[in-house]
Amino acid sequence: MQHHHRAGHARGSSLACRARPHALLAAGALALLAALVSTAPDAAAMPQAPAVVCEKYPSSAACTGQQPACTLCHTAPPVRNAFGMELEAELAPGAPRPLAPGTFTAALPEALAAVESSDSDDDGFANLDELLAGSAPADADSKPSDSEPGTCEAPADAAYNVCDRDAAYTFAKVMRDVCGRSPRMDEIDGLFEMADPWQHIHATLDVCLDSEHWRGRDGVLWSMANRKIRPSASIKAGADPGAIPLGDYEDDYNLFVYTHTDDRDARELLTAQYMVARTDGAPTSYQAYTRSPQEDVAERGYLAAQLVVPERRAGMLTSRWFLVTNVMFTAIPRTAAAQAYRAYLGMDIAKLEGLVPVSDEPVDYDAKTVTRAECAVCHSTLDPLTYPFTRYEGLSGRGSGTFPASYNQDRLDRFVDELMPDVAATPEAGAVLGKPVADLIEWAAVAADSDEFARATVLDYWKLLVGDAPQAAERDSFDALWQAFRGEHAYGVERMLHQLIDMEAYSVP
Repeated sequence: MQHHHRAGHARGSSLACRARPHALLAAGALALLAALVSTAPDAAAMPQAPAVVCEKYPSSAACTGQQPACTLCHTAPPVRNAFGMELEAELAPGAPRPLAPGTFTAALPEALAAVESSDSDDDGFANLDELLAGSAPADADSKPSDSEPGTCEAPADAAYNVCDRDAAYTFAKVMRDVCGRSPRMDEIDGLFEMADPWQHIHATLDVCLDSEHWRGRDGVLWSMANRKIRPSASIKAGADPGAIPLGDYEDDYNLFVYTHTDDRDARELLTAQYMVARTDGAPTSYQAYTRSPQEDVAERGYLAAQLVVPERRAGMLTSRWFLVTNVMFTAIPRTAAAQAYRAYLGMDIAKLEGLVPVSDEPVDYDAKTVTRAECAVCHSTLDPLTYPFTRYEGLSGRGSGTFPASYNQDRLDRFVDELMPDVAATPEAGAVLGKPVADLIEWAAVAADSDEFARATVLDYWKLLVGDAPQAAERDSFDALWQAFRGEHAYGVERMLHQLIDMEAYSVP
């Protein structure tokens, strides 16, 4: 929704559905969207639509470990793109507008079938081909792969075998990507003298996955974690503290690297009830430990200690850094849920991704007007996603009688006032990916076991090593990789990387 602020930037604003007097731009956008909704019958996005699309086309690439975003049919709700306009014309024609959700859901499969043979974006591919390939039927620059198998003829003077997997090319890439340096000429020459150069390439990968370049402080894995942790030196605690030390994000980096190395179960990034200490050196080592808040305060001091009791921890979702920077002073911390969804499941609600509406939601517990039609499109997913975060303190404030970044069953009681009289009725139970959960521990377990988590984890490495998101011709290989990650590789990142470097997308020049 265009009037929404990005969830990561709108602290407690319910994605800015409740306009502030000083937020003239947000208010203007809200008014414009409301006007569009009122003047364009049945124009608002239906959050149940992605699920219906996947029921209609279960083999679609857009439905493998994910769901299509609302941008399949909309530029930004309520405005339709070219495909959406064609689809609307076939959607229960003659029925009074706006369509009720049940009518819309029942009519959508037939409408989709009616536009399958059309080419909404005039790119030469029928809508059906685009829907199955996962490309955008309203974007002429997004199209299925039109490549056909054929004969590859490599130039006689080519440095590498450009028609097949090339050992020298792959070895050089592994050395640069994972080891952090280019291979020496004698190392390249030695590769050609080996009976099985690919065995040597995989052995090199193993060695370099233990290197400082890969797993050390500020190494490759630390850099990968940056957008998930979002460090800020000015409020860092612990070593090299900032001016206002609120939490030590090095704990978060340590947990990320620990769960992504030595073929540990990467799901523990979200489910771990332990913390991880780092010993810098050559090599850097990481050790898991469990301490109570009192023990951690005694060991590291109050400003750096983790204050959530171990039995209420959920990996990165309950670290001190995550809570103080995403929950802060907010009663219903939608920012926290949106960031977790984006960072670990790969879906950005502010971009209308991953919408899985929950019946009878949203409920306006904190008086942010989230039940307005233009807001409920997102909040029917976001609010139940957020409820399990509501019992975790962020910055509790002086005089609150509570510890920051801790679990507090009665946390919402102190937010009750004349502006939010019903906020204490907010449940702790919620839902993630359409599954009900009792609390954040269950939220994390459901998320970690999901296709979305496996896909998002592997996508990070694919982008890192291949250089871009999977192209249309690579989607089958990519899907096979993330499915193997959660299957035969048992969520071991390093086992998955051995498969990745053997793939055509990585090993063919």
